[in-house]
Amino acid sequence: MTEAVPHAMALVGDVGGTHARFALVVPGSVQLQSLKVFRCADFPGPGQAIAAYLKHVGPVTVREACVAVAAPVTGDVVTLTNNRWQFDTGHLAQRFGLDRFRLVNDYTAMALGVMHVPASQRVPVGGGGADPSRPVLVLGPGTGLGMSALVPAGDGWIPLATEGGHVDFAPLDDLECEIARRLRAAYGRVSVERLLCGSGIMNLYRTLAEITGSKPVQETPEQVSAAAVAANDELAARALSLFCDILGRVAGNSVLTLGSYGGVYLCGGIVPAILDFFMASGFRAAFENKGRMRPLLEATPVQVVLDGNTGLYGAAAALTNAGR
Repeated sequence: MTEAVPHAMALVGDVGGTHARFALVVPGSVQLQSLKVFRCADFPGPGQAIAAYLKHVGPVTVREACVAVAAPVTGDVVTLTNNRWQFDTGHLAQRFGLDRFRLVNDYTAMALGVMHVPASQRVPVGGGGADPSRPVLVLGPGTGLGMSALVPAGDGWIPLATEGGHVDFAPLDDLECEIARRLRAAYGRVSVERLLCGSGIMNLYRTLAEITGSKPVQETPEQVSAAAVAANDELAARALSLFCDILGRVAGNSVLTLGSYGGVYLCGGIVPAILDFFMASGFRAAFENKGRMRPLLEATPVQVVLDGNTGLYGAAAALTNAGR
């Protein structure tokens, strides 16, 4: 990755519940320069993180910025869904002397970014050839569950900013109904994000332990995933298998809702981290299990995106894309 930084650059960022990634780009380009990753918990807000980043890169002129944030973007002031940071575009633009400071939803950026991910960083998960005339679905579990789509428009794409990760969880069988009942007692309402993210893995693991009378020994999503992959914890394996099945159903439902027969891109940090387990899971069977609509899902390709900088590519692309 190039480190020589010319003047008159644009700042791009991708801020989730846990990490904040920043880089510089030449306006009009998605080639990242001087990439740096911070932990959000190490800073009280985005202003301090941006200041630390700009100090890290040294003297450079930055006139515009685009930051992807894990929250609905409905105005100039945004509070993140899964951490305490608040973005005020006017305040930040003034503080850093910027002519323009744009915010986009993190999965709007992810959607724009997947088009710039090299084929070597995408792993196919079944399906046929993509229909280039149809929308593309982009979703992924991480700290939360992000979801977006791209709609073809002429020679380009219009990104859709959605909060599809917060739709209601629809249980499939008696076990899932019992899981939903117990989670409803804890949360009042059970969205798919309550199961399809890092904390969702723990919800599945602990609730399955309660239902089966097992003793949970894993304390973090990473531990549950590692134990499941290593095949040394039956409860962890069952929880992670259920996670993959539910993800397949939610992805298939979203394809039908959006008509996203142009393909599905799975992003986020969880699926790449459990890739071998995921590829052997019931994800694809659950994705295609749509009754009379099965042929549509069987033909829809799915790819796992491995590139952790996809959101930054999208933030760079969003500087010249009119979509929100």
